[in-house]
Order: sequence, then structure tokens, then C-alpha cells
Amino acid sequence: MLSQMENNELIRILNTELVINFAEEMPDAELHERLAGYINELIKFDFDKLIAYLYRIDVNEKKLKSLLLDNPQEDAGNIMASLIIERQQQKIKTRQQFSPRENNINEEEKW
Repeated sequence: MLSQMENNELIRILNTELVINFAEEMPDAELHERLAGYINELIKFDFDKLIAYLYRIDVNEKKLKSLLLDNPQEDAGNIMASLIIERQQQKIKTRQQFSPRENNINEEEKW
């Protein structure tokens, strides 16, 4: 479960990276459901765009293939939505981890 701030940041990033227009605030479950639906539309109508998005977001290809093979009954959009959200959450946490440090560096030491 994400904090409200992390959820809003995740939605902002998804809107930018996937060129979509989700509401700025929505519950985690709704976000996942809407993202899965969008991915399923891409699977049907613009698979090349989906592959480009997965590559740009840096979704682990081996993990994706393994999950798809191990869960043939599961909706592929659902699996991909989970991986996209997981990857974006990792990026958000990494940014949060390293952002405050930059604020403590004096101007002379910054590049």
C-alpha cells in the first residue's frame, strides 16, 4: 500500500511515461485495474507501443516472461500492470532516498 503522496507521484509518472490521463488521485486497486485495462488495449491494438513502454520503464524482461509462463490463466495486463507499478515504486523510493542528500551539499561541492 502506498502513501497518498507516493500514489500521486506514481500516477503522475504513469501519466507522463505512458502518455495517459488518469485522475491525479485514485485508490491503489483502481489504479491497478485501469492500468491493466490500458495494457490489455495495447496488447490488442498497439503491441509495439506496449513493448516500447515496458522497455522505457525498465520492466525486468526475464521476470515478465517467467510470470506470464507460470500463470497462463492470469490476465497478462494484470501481470504487466503489477510489474510496471512495482518498478515505478522502486524508482520513487530510490529518488526519495537520494534526494534529501543533495539538499545537504553546499553549493560549492555540487557539480
